Amino acid sequence: MPGVPLDLAAVISTTLEGILYGFSIFMFGVTMYILKENSRRAGREMNHKMLSVSIALLVCSTVHMIIDFIRASRGLVFERDSFPGGPIAFFGQPSEWTFVAKNAVYTVQTLLGDGILIYRCYMVWQTRLIVAVPIILWVWVGVVGILSVHAVAVVPIGAGTVFLKEVGRWITAFYASTLATNFLVTILLAYKIWITNRRVSRVRQGSLLPVVRVVADAGILYSVTLAAALGCFVQKSNGQYVVLDMVCPIISITFFMVIIRIGLAESQRSSELGSAGSALSSGMGAAHYQPPYSNGSNGVQVGGRAGDQRGQPVPMSRLPVQVHISKGCETDVATLENEGDTGSETDRDRKMIGLEVRNVV
Repeated sequence: MPGVPLDLAAVISTTLEGILYGFSIFMFGVTMYILKENSRRAGREMNHKMLSVSIALLVCSTVHMIIDFIRASRGLVFERDSFPGGPIAFFGQPSEWTFVAKNAVYTVQTLLGDGILIYRCYMVWQTRLIVAVPIILWVWVGVVGILSVHAVAVVPIGAGTVFLKEVGRWITAFYASTLATNFLVTILLAYKIWITNRRVSRVRQGSLLPVVRVVADAGILYSVTLAAALGCFVQKSNGQYVVLDMVCPIISITFFMVIIRIGLAESQRSSELGSAGSALSSGMGAAHYQPPYSNGSNGVQVGGRAGDQRGQPVPMSRLPVQVHISKGCETDVATLENEGDTGSETDRDRKMIGLEVRNVV
């Protein structure tokens, strides 16, 4: 897209951002519902961390959308004839305040998105050593983000565009750093859930592979967008303006997507278990249960009306007994201490299996 004029690129980017922003608002509403339902089923308060991050991401997306609307209005309507050089010069000026402001908002939103991803990784791994490198990268993202915003803010009017060497090096470093952070943390998160699923698969039913796919899908979507932005910027293409405006709502969308997909899967599983339990209770006659009483013989009176064949005493010796054996493991502290590391990791993983899914969402 190197030949696309800057004014046309502004129209395309604002339109696409508006579409994605509207979709992110819808996903935000669904996310709030999922968080509320999860807290209600679990009998605990709503996850305030995820609630706060969700609101913060939506606020950042909203502010960025408003700034882009103001920027498009000024460049194409209000200052079309008054700005030196017209709309092309307006949208190409890095130090114009709307461009500086939108990049500052984008930096904050990137730090929020990467930060919650690192938090999820830490809660799943439960060790600070694993997230040491991602945290260093995250801090570096913040540093180069601030430097890139400062670099575009001090460019003199008419001196050039964002592709100036003094500006471009910081923007390139910012894109590359956040891409590396997101890629690394996504791999660590998906790998931990995958190996935990393999360890506990022999002692429980079900699989965490759908969770791995959800995390991987979100990471791939965000990484592809960042890679496109980095590629366009390195090639000095005006398409980077389009991709840049799309990244902000995509950050929110990827965050909401993980919560929604895992939350819906948990809701479906709970509904299936509830339906199975209701069917089982109905089949055993629990819905029509009446207190048994003894009639003086070696039997039990099954609830029913007088004179009903079903209300006759049934000898206990003739009652069929069904025994269901579920595969499971119970390991006490003494056994774990005697076994050392053998089996303790699997037992710990099994106990934390629910914790991992909750911390992902």
